[in-house]
Amino acid sequence: MQEFTEITGMVIKAEPIGEYDKRVVILTKEKGKIAAFARGARKPNSRLLAATSPFSFGKFRIYAGRSSYTLAEADISNYFEGLRGDFEGACYGMYFLEVMDYYTRENNEDKEMLKLLYQSLRALMHEKLPNRLVRYIFEMKAMVLNGEFPGMPENGNYEESTGYAVYYIMASPVEKLYTFTVTDTVLAQLAQIADDYRKRYLDRTFKSLEILNTL
Repeated sequence: MQEFTEITGMVIKAEPIGEYDKRVVILTKEKGKIAAFARGARKPNSRLLAATSPFSFGKFRIYAGRSSYTLAEADISNYFEGLRGDFEGACYGMYFLEVMDYYTRENNEDKEMLKLLYQSLRALMHEKLPNRLVRYIFEMKAMVLNGEFPGMPENGNYEESTGYAVYYIMASPVEKLYTFTVTDTVLAQLAQIADDYRKRYLDRTFKSLEILNTL
């Protein structure tokens, strides 16, 4: 008899397997990043069709096979549908998913990363928060959580407000991150800091970021 495990998480990657199946990667609160097969998920009448799309957040029931997990059921509480109809927002969101796929590992303690991803996608749908600001906050906080963020650069003529923003991002709990806006000057300086550190510490290219840079 199969033993089911319930996990809470978000689909960060999905790809077709065979004619009707999918392989999904889920960032979970309990097990870090896991991969699972969803049999028949590409059939039009499958109850797993929507649940196995990127951004789908909720509870998933899985069982372990000899070499992989299988996804049996899903109860999705947030599809982030607001991003699906917004091309730019969706590009930012896909970039966030790519970063999380890069940073997280199976059986790691990645609860804070999952929380950061969830709150950052919500922030993308907030009309008063510029997507670029959300991106730089997300990038810096992801580096903080991964133990790589060195803080304010020692060299550079930065606004005092830029320093306050960086220290706030470093010290604040994820739930409090997206509670401020900045001037265009500070936004440009946050962009410079985030870009410099991303190039230094994230040793790969991201397809969605390449698309974002053309917008």
